[in-house]
Amino acid sequence: MNKVILMGRLTRDPEVRYSAGENALAIARYTLAVDRRFRRDGEASADFINCVSFGRTAEFAEKYFRQGLKIAVTGRIQTGSYTNREGQKVYTTEVVVEDQEFAESKASSDSYAASHPRTEAAPAPSMPSPSAASADGFMNIPDGIDEELPFN
Repeated sequence: MNKVILMGRLTRDPEVRYSAGENALAIARYTLAVDRRFRRDGEASADFINCVSFGRTAEFAEKYFRQGLKIAVTGRIQTGSYTNREGQKVYTTEVVVEDQEFAESKASSDSYAASHPRTEAAPAPSMPSPSAASADGFMNIPDGIDEELPFN
């Protein structure tokens, strides 16, 4: 079985391109900085994992993901190789993303961004904000909703 689950922060905004042809397919590439659980000599260390997503998943990444955002992804590892311009064979390893989601609230993401300023100016991400959201970032669910749910 080839299954990967990662949680980390985006090292930069996703790079999105579209395939050629009549039915253009979005392809998003980004790198996740995933903290290592154990620290050597008390210093934090991270692995930098290349990820690629396709189609609607890539379009979602393009629209909502920004540098520094903490996300969780699931997918599979894919290896490959190519010959570079110097004629050397280069081996690649990346995670093909099947599912991705936010791993922190917008407020946490904003406070992280404020404490880790970027060197370049970037537009603020336009994330959907439910009108019924509370201060903790979760949607308020009204009392008595149980009767409206199709399962009990």
